[in-house]
This record gives sequence, C-alpha cells and structure tokens, in this order.
Amino acid sequence: MKKSLIALAVLAACGAVSSRAYVGDAAIKYRMDVGYPGDVNRTHPFSVVPAQMDGTTPVRRYGDPVLYGTNTVRGFVAADQAGTTKIKGVLVRPYPTSQTSGGMSSSFGVATPPGANSVVDFIEDGFVIVKIDNIAAGNPTKGGAVFVWSVASAGNDVLGGFRAAASAGNTCAITNAEFTGPADANGYAEIRVWKQ
Repeated sequence: MKKSLIALAVLAACGAVSSRAYVGDAAIKYRMDVGYPGDVNRTHPFSVVPAQMDGTTPVRRYGDPVLYGTNTVRGFVAADQAGTTKIKGVLVRPYPTSQTSGGMSSSFGVATPPGANSVVDFIEDGFVIVKIDNIAAGNPTKGGAVFVWSVASAGNDVLGGFRAAASAGNTCAITNAEFTGPADANGYAEIRVWKQ
C-alpha cells in the first residue's frame, strides 16, 4: 500500500523509515586500470614542456623516458647505459589517441608518437603513467626505484623501457623518479618524475 508524503515524513521523523541511497551500477572486480602510457595522471602540480623529437633516435612510444639530444629530445640508445642516472622527463600524449589504422579493430590509447623532427610534449615534473615491459622481473611498489633497460632489447625487455627491478649491466637506476604504487593487469604504473 502506498503511503502519502505526509505519512512518510511523520514516519521518518519517528525513525520508522530508513532511507536508501543509490549509486551508479558499477562493479570493479579488483581494481581500476591505472590509465594509458603517457597520461599525465595528476594535474597539480606538474610541468609539461614542448620539444622537437630527435631525427636519429626518436622516442618509440608515449610513456617512455626522454633524454636531451642536440636541441631535441630523444630516446635511449645502448651507449646511454654507462653513467645515465637522470631522465629529462617522460613523453606525454597530447590527448587520448587511438591507432591510425585497423578500422573497427583498432585499440584506444596505443597510438605511436609523431615521427622524427615533430613537436612533442614531455613531462619534466609531475605524475605520469608508464608501461613496465617486464613485469615478471619485478612489480613496482610505492616509493620503489625506477630503472630503464639501456641495452639492446631482449625478450620482454625493450631498449628505453621502464622496469621495476635492476638487472646488472642492463639497466640504469633513475634517481629523479619513483613509482607511486603497483602496476595494473596491463603492466601500466604511475611514476613521479621531478626536475633536477
């Protein structure tokens, strides 16, 4: 039997009616995805700057570390293995992008950055999503050290890719970045990078 609004108000005042709040029907099985590589994850404070992509050694994908070239930004090369302890930043996406080919089967968030000599953006201070290429070697932890694979690609490790565990003679320990937590099921994790 329906009750009038006045009757409901009287019952509520007496404590006889319980209220029920509704939220959106969303279920998150374990945890949400972190995001997409190259996403600036927190917008205060952060510093993103433009630069020209190097013509010889361009950065291979969004969310990869960048170093300075000659008036450009570039990706890692094997010669960087000795002595590289700081990155200049991480290549960021200007907006969520999708593949430029593949039609209906193309994936969202996996586009490659523009080619050599193009203008790109990189974050030099802030929080950004990156891809951990070899998650089996070690999962990031909050405040954990950041490493970059700095020799030729081998197995799941790719030259210039992030890693959460050191590999003697194969990785550079980056002193101006740290992980903010574990990676998601896709191997994406958030790092904080700062300018030094």
